[in-house]
Amino acid sequence: MKARIILATIFTSVLLTACGGEGSNVDCGLDQCTVTFDRGVDASASVLGVEAKLVGAEGDKVTIEVAGEQLTLTVGQPATEANGLNVSVESVTDSQVKIKIAR
Repeated sequence: MKARIILATIFTSVLLTACGGEGSNVDCGLDQCTVTFDRGVDASASVLGVEAKLVGAEGDKVTIEVAGEQLTLTVGQPATEANGLNVSVESVTDSQVKIKIAR
């Protein structure tokens, strides 16, 4: 029983430290994260073991870098694969860009 508690604590810590960054808000589940980037700042986040960075946004097109691979995506298009992860844009506003990254 003690081993289960220790493993659960370690697993929770890994999940919490696996997501986060500057200029971003990250909400992670077991196999996906939703990242909300602030526009107009150098925004990045560590998500599912890789670095995600907002490069730019114009209209409904967003350019992001995930694990060193640069993608230009449109809001609502099906997810695009980048280094084994599925990446999609959920929304773009004047102040924020929201993307989803999943395994």
